[in-house]
Amino acid sequence: MSNKRNIYLVGPMGAGKTTVGRRLAEARRMEFIDSDLEVEARTGVNIAFIFEKEGEAGFRRRERAAIAELVQREGVVLSTGGGAVMDPDSRALLAAHGFVVYLHASVDHQLARTERTDNRPLLQVGDRRDTLLRLFTLRDPLYREIADLVVHTDGRNARALAREIEDHFVRPVATPAS
Repeated sequence: MSNKRNIYLVGPMGAGKTTVGRRLAEARRMEFIDSDLEVEARTGVNIAFIFEKEGEAGFRRRERAAIAELVQREGVVLSTGGGAVMDPDSRALLAAHGFVVYLHASVDHQLARTERTDNRPLLQVGDRRDTLLRLFTLRDPLYREIADLVVHTDGRNARALAREIEDHFVRPVATPAS
């Protein structure tokens, strides 16, 4: 059991952070927030537009500002963008202010989950598998660096994943034998 009041979901695109986050927030009677949707709401434009006009660096600055504000709230389940961990400040904020769950998804799973989407700027250029593999190799250690819990998502539905995370909070903490 954790005494941290917020739950932050990190992981690659296609891992199910938003879907799992919504279910988890409902089960725990917490507010659900998606950092990507928050950035879009604050700017009035979609992420693809921000990438086009400001590049990834501009988007990451906006994302970091949103995360810095969102982690100050209490009682939230926050789904972050797949690249949020690329910013050291965002990683530090997430690790310091909540319980971080890494939704681990294989590249094959990510490829299947993102094959019909065209709203992911990083997948608009080049071979999708190569891009996902490069991103996974770069980001996996960063997700693990701040994760309090790693949950494998391949072949599992959102309900089962949310239940596994929820179970982590409701089971008693084991105490060492004297």
